[in-house]
Amino acid sequence: MEVIVFIIIILIASVLQTSTGFGFSILATPFLLLIFEPTEAIQINLILSLVISCALIMKIKKDIDYGILKRLVIGSVVGLPVGMTIFLSMDVNRLKFVIGLIITVLTIILILKFRIKQNKKKDLVAGGLSGSLTTSIGMPGPPLLLYFSGTDTQKEKLRGTTLAFYLFIYFASLIIQVVFAGTNTTIWVSSVWALPLVFAGMYLGQLLFKRINQHIFRIFTYIILWFTGMYLLIESLGLL
Repeated sequence: MEVIVFIIIILIASVLQTSTGFGFSILATPFLLLIFEPTEAIQINLILSLVISCALIMKIKKDIDYGILKRLVIGSVVGLPVGMTIFLSMDVNRLKFVIGLIITVLTIILILKFRIKQNKKKDLVAGGLSGSLTTSIGMPGPPLLLYFSGTDTQKEKLRGTTLAFYLFIYFASLIIQVVFAGTNTTIWVSSVWALPLVFAGMYLGQLLFKRINQHIFRIFTYIILWFTGMYLLIESLGLL
């Protein structure tokens, strides 16, 4: 049963990541935590997400906003060690509850058409929050998804810039995780077994990306955010 769940998780998450620039860590990490220990789930997510970003980077290179990308990376450099400190010292359930509540409330605000103006300082803050969430719970996507959705960023630029950012953030986070939390054979063997599913999901995701317009894309992002927020809230309360 666990094998079937693993296959479904990786395949669907890969499709979402490829078609939206988000989705893998947001969808995969919560369910991987049902099968693996926290360190294992986070590192499997980091490895597979890094593979997707590496495989897609040349195809989406023209869509990258390098100015925003640079500021996201700078912000994340501050956030990465903060997140690792949280992972090693804080109650993870309490952290998940707070993050889940914030994501849920902000998603409702976005659905109600609240918008924010993108600027350099906000880029740095979004990068910092993303970095801290990557090393603490393996989920860099929510801060960026909330930020870019609130600024009405075009889907091509959103996907290209975030996937390029993930190349840095996942690689740096994986190194930090391995150094400070350790690693094991299960993580790397499971990641290797998942690679065919990842590539199948990437192919399907590319087809889906070509077929969805900006409006449908925005609905996708709201659904992903709402799911993430509610899942973190429910899990933090011990209801799963």
